[in-house]
Amino acid sequence: MAVSFDLFETLVTAEKPEDPAAAVARALAARGVSVPDDWETRYARAHIDAPEGVEVALDEHVCAALLSAAESTQSEAAIDREGVREAVVAAFDPVVETRPDAREAVDAVRERGHRVAICSNCSVPGLVERTLARSRLEAEQFDAVVTSVDCGWRKPAAEIFLETAERLSVDPSALVHVGDDPRTDGGVERVGGTAIGLWETPLADLPARLDPDPNPEASDR
Repeated sequence: MAVSFDLFETLVTAEKPEDPAAAVARALAARGVSVPDDWETRYARAHIDAPEGVEVALDEHVCAALLSAAESTQSEAAIDREGVREAVVAAFDPVVETRPDAREAVDAVRERGHRVAICSNCSVPGLVERTLARSRLEAEQFDAVVTSVDCGWRKPAAEIFLETAERLSVDPSALVHVGDDPRTDGGVERVGGTAIGLWETPLADLPARLDPDPNPEASDR
């Protein structure tokens, strides 16, 4: 068995911009990138035709939104993609709080000899790693960190869980995924794995769920 954890709202909470489009616009302007007047509308529109379940990196979306502006004189080659990436990263610079029992739950899983991973949806490059660095969790607690922006697929797509299982060197059917969203985190069942939801099993109860008492009557004596 191996265990993967969702990150946001499962192990940590991370403050998000109240208005992501405006936050990105400010970060772009600070780097000398011209932002069209109708930016809010362009930011909200899909510009990249991606198959269902495929993750579109937010910096790629922002580049496409900038290029969609009819008044823009910028060609695709003229877009400063590195500058756009830096702006997106700066716009999503979270205040992070580690959820109660998160570190203890991860440690308890490792103490039972299970390999552990993060398996998280996130379209912002590097945000998962930056969030982990600001939390009470440590990178050394995880054998792998799998993000949708890096692997190209969002939960509940089977592909992100298959990659997580491969990174943990287990058969997908031996993967247990812990998360807070039944729609996305429940996707592990598509590959034959097991979903454990915080809506029914708090982190503090996770060790008992993984290793149930084989003789519950004895514990009541």
